[in-house]
Amino acid sequence: MYSLPAFQEHDLTTLHDAIERYSFGQLVSQVDGQLFATHLPFLLDRTTGSRGTLIGHTARANPQCFAAGNQTVLAIFSGPHAYVSPTWYQSDNVVPTWNYIAVHVYGNLQIVEDKADLMQIVTKTTSFYEQSMPSPWRFDGTTTFIDRLVDQIIGFRIEIDRIEGKWKLNQNHPLERQQRVVAALEQRPDDNSHGVAVAMRQRQQKASEQM
Repeated sequence: MYSLPAFQEHDLTTLHDAIERYSFGQLVSQVDGQLFATHLPFLLDRTTGSRGTLIGHTARANPQCFAAGNQTVLAIFSGPHAYVSPTWYQSDNVVPTWNYIAVHVYGNLQIVEDKADLMQIVTKTTSFYEQSMPSPWRFDGTTTFIDRLVDQIIGFRIEIDRIEGKWKLNQNHPLERQQRVVAALEQRPDDNSHGVAVAMRQRQQKASEQM
């Protein structure tokens, strides 16, 4: 991923936090010599491997996982993003840009077909995404209905070999301009703009603490 040094994020905990927060990602690999992408929810196991391991599942009818077995794949996680107008800088010789957060993960994909392991993957996935619900739904792998559904999926694990983070949040501009951008984004009506504003404030606070 192309990134200026000012935008690069190397802290593993920060990168892991972003993966878990923006966990609906894209799995990219080759199928029959062509690029192929699947949009999927991922789980992150921070304790397996030196940089963690991604876990997921997809439909058995999806040709990607079988083709990607033992292949280096790319998983992309996108955070908040927002257009930045040059009028917000209140400066000359400036142009529009786009602020955003993104994490790219590379690793070897290993297929999981054992039914007990598949049940565990689905159970963990459901628990993770249900935990914030007022009345969490519980996955019951003992029913015939669920048993049949599990036969129609395939699991995978990707031990992370390389992880790249890009927090493009106007760090290449003077602090005064950054603060004007934050103020403008906070006035926008959409969640993405508010998310970028929060991330920018966090970066500015972190930079001030390191001075």
